[in-house]
Amino acid sequence: MTRTPLRPLARILEARQRGENPDAIERENRRIRHEQMRDRARMRAEGRLLVLAVMFFGAFGVVGARMGMLSASEPSEPRAATSGNSIIASRADIVDRQGRLLATNMSTHSLYAHPGQIYQKARAVEELVKIFPDLDGPRLLKRFEDPKRKFLWIRKKISPEQMQAVHDIGEPGLLFGPREMRLYPNGALASHILGGASFGEEGVHSAEVIGTAGIEKYFDEALRDPAREGQPLALSIDMTVQAASEEILDAGMNLMNAKGAASVLMDVETGEILSMVSLPDFDPNDRPNPLVQGSPSDSPLFNRAVQGVYELGSTYKIFAAAQAMELGLVGPDTLIDTSPPLKVGGHRIGEFGNKNYKTLTVEKIMVKSSNRGTGKLALAIGAARQQEFLKSLGLFAAPPIEMVEAAGGAPLLPKRWTDLSTVTVSYGHGMSTTPVHLAAGYAAIANGGRYVKPTLLKQSAPQAGSRVMREDVANHARRMLRLVVSHPEGTASFARVPGYHVGGKTGTADKPKEGGSGYYKDKTITTFASLFPAHDPKYVLVVMLDEPVETSGPKPRRTAGWTAVPVAAEMIRRVAPLLGVHPDYRETPLLTSTSASD
Repeated sequence: MTRTPLRPLARILEARQRGENPDAIERENRRIRHEQMRDRARMRAEGRLLVLAVMFFGAFGVVGARMGMLSASEPSEPRAATSGNSIIASRADIVDRQGRLLATNMSTHSLYAHPGQIYQKARAVEELVKIFPDLDGPRLLKRFEDPKRKFLWIRKKISPEQMQAVHDIGEPGLLFGPREMRLYPNGALASHILGGASFGEEGVHSAEVIGTAGIEKYFDEALRDPAREGQPLALSIDMTVQAASEEILDAGMNLMNAKGAASVLMDVETGEILSMVSLPDFDPNDRPNPLVQGSPSDSPLFNRAVQGVYELGSTYKIFAAAQAMELGLVGPDTLIDTSPPLKVGGHRIGEFGNKNYKTLTVEKIMVKSSNRGTGKLALAIGAARQQEFLKSLGLFAAPPIEMVEAAGGAPLLPKRWTDLSTVTVSYGHGMSTTPVHLAAGYAAIANGGRYVKPTLLKQSAPQAGSRVMREDVANHARRMLRLVVSHPEGTASFARVPGYHVGGKTGTADKPKEGGSGYYKDKTITTFASLFPAHDPKYVLVVMLDEPVETSGPKPRRTAGWTAVPVAAEMIRRVAPLLGVHPDYRETPLLTSTSASD
């Protein structure tokens, strides 16, 4: 800055020459300088006051706007912010094919404690035990009194009533955290399909909900994907059909004194499973713990329809007949010598009940369920071609279904596929598969010869599956299955349902002992694999009972004709109308029969 002197020399000299007073010039210059300094100070002060006024106006404006927003919003409790990454707790709903709710989320609370903030610890424990009777009071008190413990979970989820009761205790160290939990509003309905969910990563204010079994675990990542934007997962099952199937199968299991039971109802064109039942079942809202000892099948968590591999007996005979016709080895009316003896690999092949037949057509072999006749068809087919055909029906791999448990349903195959294996497998012994496998195999016969993959997801169109047999062969096989039910000598005469033309095949197999040390003489696995309506099949139904005993007669009866067949017939009678299958009474009334065997 250039400093201007108060008494410039040039002006002083000029003033002295004119006779003026230099002091007056100095005073005038000082006055002008002071006025300039005062003006600058005033302008600076006015600017500062303006800035301060603008800042105060902005602050009061923000406060006023926030107060206006709060006054217009709904009141809510403040929620403390959590540190670190947030836990994604939202999970998509699961619905049936009609959009009806099977699984959803529900807001609830957790209960935790800060022991250091609990003043009357003994009283708090006493009151908590009253609210939660299963709490270990002495152990909880010991943990409350531990000076090193700063945090303690008491309950991961509590009801509103329990929350209010805890609140009434009045202890500041008992605290609540908001969270979501998985809710199954229909209880045990479709429990093995849904599986269940539990908490994964947990925090005080939220918890991650993850699938633990079934559909919930198989589609866990998709159900937790925020990109779904609330879109539910639609399953193929029909909740009404599922409920009816469970009710009937449960009644049938109890009536037949069975240890367990399973059923699979499948659309033969789309592969959609409309109902799948495994008994005993459980409530996924309170999922039991897995067994730590004993057989897995003793647990209600065990899915007999998907995990259970069984020798399904004579239900396999139709596969041998269909393949023999597909290869051109026989026709439906081809005569086969079924007279004894038939020895294969040093073993005698006998008939159920020690019956002996002489010559039977292929049709009659199915109707009478002849082991020797089916065995001879299998020997004509040969081991290699038999394996290839069964593999094309999906019987050599785990069920291709959307459940984590499906991996446990891998078939049990003969270690060495000898001629004896070829014969015994042809009538469902020596090879173990699941009811889902069997349903898919029968669907190929029902839909005209194409394999369809079973699925638990809703489909929009039929599957274009690979062809495993000609359409005419499938039609002949379907007629044979119908005769098993409609013929007076058929083994499934109890499957006649008025108005609904049922076809199917029974299967009774002795249950193997644990460890592979032979078979039980008084324990069986009975199965009935059926399709309806037989003239134009839409659905396949497989019903399996574990260790059934029918006791209405003078002797206990354990064959499928007396156990699984009546249960399947009642199920078809109930669910066919629900599926929109209209009754047709035009078929000539059939003779009733009291015979029921393998």
